[in-house]
Amino acid sequence: MTTRNQVLDAARDVANHLALDALERDRANAEPFAEAELLRKAGLPNVLLPATIGGAGLPWSVALEVVREIARADGSIAQLLAYHYVNAHNLVWVADDAGRRRWGVPTAENQWLWGDSVNPVDPDLQLVRDGDGYRLRGTKNFSTGASVGDVTVVGGLTDTGEDLLVVVPREAEGFVKGGDWDNLGQRLSASGSVRFDDVRVDPDAVLGSASTSGAFGSLVTPAIQAAFGHFYLGVTRGALEAAAEYTRTSSRPWLLSDVQKAVEDPYVLATYGRLVARLRAAEALGRSVGESLSQAHERGGDLTWAERGEVAEEIAALKVVSSDLALEATSAIFEVTGARASSNRFGFDRFWRNVRTHTLHDPVQYKAREVGDHFLTGAHPAFSLYT
Repeated sequence: MTTRNQVLDAARDVANHLALDALERDRANAEPFAEAELLRKAGLPNVLLPATIGGAGLPWSVALEVVREIARADGSIAQLLAYHYVNAHNLVWVADDAGRRRWGVPTAENQWLWGDSVNPVDPDLQLVRDGDGYRLRGTKNFSTGASVGDVTVVGGLTDTGEDLLVVVPREAEGFVKGGDWDNLGQRLSASGSVRFDDVRVDPDAVLGSASTSGAFGSLVTPAIQAAFGHFYLGVTRGALEAAAEYTRTSSRPWLLSDVQKAVEDPYVLATYGRLVARLRAAEALGRSVGESLSQAHERGGDLTWAERGEVAEEIAALKVVSSDLALEATSAIFEVTGARASSNRFGFDRFWRNVRTHTLHDPVQYKAREVGDHFLTGAHPAFSLYT
């Protein structure tokens, strides 16, 4: 039996390993095959999978803690794992029992990682009838994990306009990976483009439709937004820890400070103090979110849309505060480390680059609007792949 403590110990070991060469790997900008294997060997892909199909069967609160721990060392690999948790969990939210066993058992046995090709702002992928199955056609510009994942969950539209989630193995004929992810940050998140050239989709590769799975199936969006929030918290803590070590060992006191060490400068202390205080408050909200999402998930098919809406609003609040804090803290670390810390050999900019890149995933102002609307009117946002 796998416990929360065992999983978190494994996550810390992975994070410590990733931290050793995070900057070098960021600059190499290679596909993260080795990092994906590190996650597999640690057993982290199985955290959320139901015990009935061989998974650890742990709650969302634990999976979110794992994401936060990995993000402390490497934002890209935390994103890869976070998206896997959401993508693979469509086996629970959307698939029937046969589909759950068809794809869940080998996922658990082999520690498969799941990528995705569902981005709703890209042109829709087409599922064209072909006998008892379909042919998948089209291109997605962003598909996190698809190039290194063992399977990819793909969203497509049928000839009748039905939206379906289907599973495509990495080596499927006609599944072409662009290898073109070259952005400011999150450089090892395997988020490049993919193309589907008449990829055969057999009937047992069709999971179902999230849009017709009720409030329970719609947890896909709050779950990934919760993962975003925990990802930002992890990067923030990692940035502050790295900066603190530099301040202790390398920063010089300012000539007007009248102190002998940078760690005695009252302005340095106050800056760290404010950032750490806000981080601790945001982490407390993050823990609350984890418990709320876990409890909503436990409701299963009995979950109501009103209950789902309350969870989504709390997660939206986490998204707002964690985004704002991460962007501020990853920039402010230079104020408490000093000019020499801006040298490229330290690579402290990677923390800011990672959160600046990922916080653009969907505009945080829309999450702030959701929180404000709920506070003033009690309204919940309608389900979409962003809300």
